[in-house]
Amino acid sequence: MNFTSKLLFWYQQNKRELPWRNTQDPYVVWLSEVILQQTRVNQGLAYFEAFVKTFPTVFDLAAAEEETVLKLWQGLGYYSRARNLHHTAQAVVENFNGKFPESYQQLLKLKGVGDYTASAIASICFNEPQPVVDGNVYRVLSRVFGIETPIDTTTGQKAFKTQAKKLIDESQPGEFNQALMEFGATHCTPQKPACESCPFQSNCVAFQLQKVDRLPIKNGKTKIQTRYFNYLVVVSSDEKTLLEKRTEGIWKNLYQFPLIEKETLTHIQKKEVMECFPNLEIDSLVLYNENPIIHKLSHRHLHIQFWVVYTAPLNGEGIAVDWLKKFPVPVVIHNFIESFSF
Repeated sequence: MNFTSKLLFWYQQNKRELPWRNTQDPYVVWLSEVILQQTRVNQGLAYFEAFVKTFPTVFDLAAAEEETVLKLWQGLGYYSRARNLHHTAQAVVENFNGKFPESYQQLLKLKGVGDYTASAIASICFNEPQPVVDGNVYRVLSRVFGIETPIDTTTGQKAFKTQAKKLIDESQPGEFNQALMEFGATHCTPQKPACESCPFQSNCVAFQLQKVDRLPIKNGKTKIQTRYFNYLVVVSSDEKTLLEKRTEGIWKNLYQFPLIEKETLTHIQKKEVMECFPNLEIDSLVLYNENPIIHKLSHRHLHIQFWVVYTAPLNGEGIAVDWLKKFPVPVVIHNFIESFSF
């Protein structure tokens, strides 16, 4: 079986027309790869277009305020990648005069650029035969070649990288990498792959051994932590509210309403709120959502309640409620702001 030639032929017949495939500009390719690590193409396309429109060049992105970048990223999650995106743009401008390094090894030196992103840019933009290995690639290679080494181990990651290196078309490495990722994303999918029309069916180990639904193999399961958040939404009689900026964690540098975290789901008492806002005259406290919102992240499940705190005028403190939508916030808070009538 000539896997590579079959894959490239399939790609020419089936590839989706996507804007980042019409260029070898490393800035554009880099943006697309970082965004698509977070989401599927149908959702990521809108984010990609927004970033390219707002920041047409790496100089524009480097010069932006971090809050502007975070606001544009809002809803994608993994906000450290947005911060790294901004830092990397600044490094490219400051250290390379706005020109991306042209080799895999040099690209790896950029903050936030790992093996996957460096391989993608090096192969697509600079024709360097560096194989890309992502979730789609793990799935295709494990099934077609029957690789049962767990993908969440160092041994497994090396094995898949080695296999991809053997297969890559050195004359068109970027095309090969995009073809392999596309095949995994649209044909050899996690659920209900199109095995009946697969060009590799007769040679696919997983298909022959009826193991398609069991590959790839992943060893560990992430331990999920449950946390209980109570957001205090101040609504003053002079139409202001309070926000605070997070200084750590996955939502670092995003804004949120003042927070009381509990060990269990429990009602907040007015005296607890008064302790949080000792200088505020509190009129009333109202629970907005009787049923907690369960916000699922990769390592934790957040049980969230919003408490509306009606107060006397904030005068010189706080921000006007009309300004709320300008701040970068976690998506769960964004959804609350959209639904709540201030």
